[in-house]
Amino acid sequence: MPSLNVSFSDEEMEGVRTAAAAEGKSLKQYLHDLGVREMHRKRFVAGAVAWADRLRGEFDEAFPDEVPPSRHGNGAAAA
Repeated sequence: MPSLNVSFSDEEMEGVRTAAAAEGKSLKQYLHDLGVREMHRKRFVAGAVAWADRLRGEFDEAFPDEVPPSRHGNGAAAA
């Protein structure tokens, strides 16, 4: 199974140890879960963006007054 050595400053390591202890996990398990959780978060966000993009036109038609100002053609100045 692949593994990874990660370097931390003394201050960073203390913070990571504290965070792991707060979750009741070993340092190894905490860092593993953190990486996996971030991977899942990015997948979720990408899926949510794709879903919103797919439905944006339908939403804009149904609720024309709800179209964000930047989409009205006035750019950031309208916000």
